[in-house]
Amino acid sequence: MSLKGKRIAVLVENLYQEMELWVPVYRFREEGAEVVLVGPKAGEVYKSKNGYPARSDLASADARAEDFDAVIIPGGYAPDLMRRDPAMVDFVRAMDRQGKVVAAICHAGWMLVSSGVARGRRLTSFWSIKDDMTAAGGQWVDEPVVVDGNVITSRVPDDLPAFNRAILERLTAAAPAAAGSAAS
Repeated sequence: MSLKGKRIAVLVENLYQEMELWVPVYRFREEGAEVVLVGPKAGEVYKSKNGYPARSDLASADARAEDFDAVIIPGGYAPDLMRRDPAMVDFVRAMDRQGKVVAAICHAGWMLVSSGVARGRRLTSFWSIKDDMTAAGGQWVDEPVVVDGNVITSRVPDDLPAFNRAILERLTAAAPAAAGSAAS
């Protein structure tokens, strides 16, 4: 499968989980996608929970949903910082409204909560934020990957193969399927 011509935004903030950011970045670059790291500031270095650096390519205020096919939100504690950035939250909301792929793993469910994307969706996350997801109107389940329309969620780094596979399948599927869930 090839993602040539696809653009994927991967959100980044301090305290991100290394594997949940870098495994999708390299996997989708390998498939030919243009992968863009989006942080609060362009050119800023954000450090993972263990200090591994990631330099953002684009500021969240400059990220436009119409320019991307998917957004991937890694976990760690970064999503708690991400959701304090209104532009980042608005970007995720806009991606969902346009029926684009919105993929969140681990604690990234916090961004789905803050952007309103969790409401009415079947989803998963790291178990400790289950209450946040259900309080936001989501139907939480304990499964390695959950696909609900354009929203793809996973629990932990061990779920990355299933998570990446679901994103890849969604991005290579026919476009009408994505448009049907934009009203959610």
